[in-house]
Amino acid sequence: MQKDKFDRIISFLLGASWAIVIFGAFITFQLFSFLGFSFAFFITIAFIVVSFFLILMLDAFSVNREKLEEIKKQTELLKKIYSKDIIEEN
Repeated sequence: MQKDKFDRIISFLLGASWAIVIFGAFITFQLFSFLGFSFAFFITIAFIVVSFFLILMLDAFSVNREKLEEIKKQTELLKKIYSKDIIEEN
């Protein structure tokens, strides 16, 4: 099955987001390490939590897109069933 542009963009953004989380956490820790380990660790955890929230939002876009496609398929099937019932009643 061929992916459309939306799915490709979401997949790319998800991959890039995971890379940003991994490298961003390391860079954030290094950046704030001069202020002490515990403060740098806290800021890094805060960065990771915010990044995970953004990743979850991207994943929600993908899930809602799949849900929309399934609902469209079900609607078409229901229209076919409904039209058959009307024809058979007449």
